[in-house]
Amino acid sequence: MTATATGPHHLQLTREGQLRHFLTLDGLGRELLTDILDTADSFIEVGERTIKKVPLLRGRTVVNLFFESSTRTRSTFELAAKRLSADVLNLDISTSATSKGESLADTLYNLEAMASDMFVVRHAQSGAPHFIAESVTPKVAIINAGDGRHAHPTQAMLDMLTIRQHKKTFAGLKVAIVGDVLHSRVARSQIRALNELGVAEVRVIAPGTLLPRDVEALGCTVEYDMLRGMKDLDVIIMLRLQKERMEGALLPSEGEFYRLYGLDRVKLALAKPDCIVMHPGPINRGVEIESAVADGPQSVILNQVTNGIAIRMAVMSMAMGGQLAERQQALNDMAKQEVRS
Repeated sequence: MTATATGPHHLQLTREGQLRHFLTLDGLGRELLTDILDTADSFIEVGERTIKKVPLLRGRTVVNLFFESSTRTRSTFELAAKRLSADVLNLDISTSATSKGESLADTLYNLEAMASDMFVVRHAQSGAPHFIAESVTPKVAIINAGDGRHAHPTQAMLDMLTIRQHKKTFAGLKVAIVGDVLHSRVARSQIRALNELGVAEVRVIAPGTLLPRDVEALGCTVEYDMLRGMKDLDVIIMLRLQKERMEGALLPSEGEFYRLYGLDRVKLALAKPDCIVMHPGPINRGVEIESAVADGPQSVILNQVTNGIAIRMAVMSMAMGGQLAERQQALNDMAKQEVRS
C-alpha cells in the first residue's frame, strides 16, 4: 500500500508512502484510497463472527479525544479499536485537565507519556489534528474524526465504501450532495474522494445561503433547484442541517427548507430508478428527508453505519502499520550511523 508523498500533505505518509496519520484526503491518490476501501472490505466479515476480534492492534493503546460531542462516530471508533484488540481510553473532555486550565499540548504530552499509540481527535477548530500530528506528538498516530468545517475523512471513506458496494464502480456515476454544504466538513471530504475515485459528476444542490463561496473550485457543479437537480442521479447524499454552526438567519424556516430541499418520494422519483439514498446522520426526519425515503428500499443509511466500523478498522490498522515501520526505519538509521562513527 503505497502512495506518492507530495506537497504539504506528506505529513500523513512515511517515506515509503504508507499511511502514518489520517488527517485529510487531500494529497492522497486513488491508489491509496482504493487500498483503504479494499482493507475495509476485508474487515466486513469480522463483524459477522461470533467473536468479533482480530489481533492487529493487540497491546496498543488508542485514546479517543472528542472535543465535540458525538455518538455515532465515537462509538464506531471505539468498536473499531476494540475489534482490532486495542486497549481503548475514552477521555471525558468535560472533566479532563483541559477543563481545569491545562493546555491541549500538555494534555497530549501526558497521554503520550502513558505510552499511547494513537489519538482519535475530533475538534471544533479546523486544522487541530494536523497541528497535533505536526507539532505536538508526531510519533503518535493521529486520526481525524472531524475538524471544524475542514474535513471528516473517515466519514467520506465509509460513504465511498457504501457506494462501491452498491454500484460496483465509481466510473460514470452522477452523485448529488444536498443540503447544508456550507457548514459540512463531510461534504468537502466527499467531494474530494468522489473526484479522486473517478465519478462522472459531483453535483451540489442547496440554497445559495448554504453554499461556500467559490464552491465549484472544490470540484463540483451547482444546482439551486432540487427538482431539476435530481435528473440522472445514481447516488443522493443528504446532509444534516448544522443549526449549531449557523450564524444569522440562513433559512426562512425548516418547513420551507423541507419543501424545497427535503428529499421525499416525489423528488426521489425524478432520479434513476436504482438511485441509492445516503445520509451521514443524525437524521432530521421531516426536515432533510421523509421517513418513507429514509426507511425505504433505496436507502442505504444503515449500511453506512455498519461500514463505518470497517473503514475505521482499516484506517487505524494502516496508520499503526506506518508508524511501526517508521519507528523501525529510525532504529535502522541509528544503527547505520553508529557503524559509520
